[in-house]
Amino acid sequence: MTIINAFRKVIRLLARPVKIDSGHGGIVIHPYRGYGSQKEVFLIGRVFRQPGTGSSVREGTLRRDLLDVGRRILRWGIADAVLEVSFSGTKQQVTTDRDGYFRIHLRLAQLPPSDRLWHSMDLKLVKPSGVNVKAQGSLFVPPRNTRYVVISDIDDTVMYTGVANKIKMFWRLFFQGAQSRVAFPGVAAFYKALHHGASGTDLNPILYVSRGPWSLYEVLDAFFNIHEIPVGPILFLREWGLTLQRPLPRQAEGHKLDLIRNMLSLYSDLPFILIGDSGQHDPEIYIQVVREHPERILATYIRNVSRDPERCRAIEALALEAVNVGSSLVLAADSFAMAEHAAEHGFISPETLAEVLKEREEQQGTLELKATRTVERSTMQETREAVEHGEVKDALAEEAREDSPPNVVIEPENKKASKSMD
Repeated sequence: MTIINAFRKVIRLLARPVKIDSGHGGIVIHPYRGYGSQKEVFLIGRVFRQPGTGSSVREGTLRRDLLDVGRRILRWGIADAVLEVSFSGTKQQVTTDRDGYFRIHLRLAQLPPSDRLWHSMDLKLVKPSGVNVKAQGSLFVPPRNTRYVVISDIDDTVMYTGVANKIKMFWRLFFQGAQSRVAFPGVAAFYKALHHGASGTDLNPILYVSRGPWSLYEVLDAFFNIHEIPVGPILFLREWGLTLQRPLPRQAEGHKLDLIRNMLSLYSDLPFILIGDSGQHDPEIYIQVVREHPERILATYIRNVSRDPERCRAIEALALEAVNVGSSLVLAADSFAMAEHAAEHGFISPETLAEVLKEREEQQGTLELKATRTVERSTMQETREAVEHGEVKDALAEEAREDSPPNVVIEPENKKASKSMD
């Protein structure tokens, strides 16, 4: 791919959200992908006003794409707009917040059709009145044979951190393509295996969360498609809402935990797998989740990306919480170690391990697989004592003397069978 073609691809992607109006301008409803169950659904979106093209610039040209990027910069959210929502025999009205965002939580009057995974939700603008603005949102509703739900962080879990350095992320993603060092090696094959489950037909939902702003939605959507990672709802914790009056992002403390709690409530009859990283707040958040739902967390996978001693203490605390409820914690240097554990416990098919390893080698080269250390005893009490006596700390200290972190599995031996999928 030439630099010019890659540049065109980036501009076209950035221009995509404003093309909904075909250049006419005015009010636009922009829904993001939602998710739900047989009983209720969630969807987030935005209502905004944007200028028109002001001329008859032909669609598909570089000039039109640049003009649309400019329109995106100049658009603004409409506060207190009212939408009428219709889905599966149920109607509701919702109101946008001060940035134009709306959040839909709809309890269904009848079951959605079972012959598809993705469903359409009708959205119609009621206020401001006098304009005919409609849109359709997409919702993922898992089938009845779904066996578990996956919640995954994005930054430093699926992809190398890109929010802080958008230029580098754009360069790797669009100028270097799918083989770039944007996605962690093996992650696409591992997530495909989780989505399809042990039977290959489970179609388990994967819900992604990020601390980034909604303005990165299209970039991350392109990232998932380029790397062939299973597409699912992408949920951000906040709109950064940067203005001259508010030049710094708003705080989002507690929002990620609230999102996960909502998902656990929505899929109340299903167990969960949590995937995050050691670099920010995932261990602390997952401690609380495991504590509140001890019997529903099959395993927690933490990608080891930090050598900060403070993060070591957070990992130890999460390990103790997991052991106390008989769950598993895997601190992994790479995706293959996570996949091995998932296959051993019946979360994915053992045959998919070859695909994870193949993808890892294609992206990273043929490297010696890191040995997996286990903090494992016959009982929960003995395993907890091993953690309290510093075995996890010793494993993490060992990584400081090596080029790459070790893989560490913490779980009681006698809980393997009970936590495995039947």
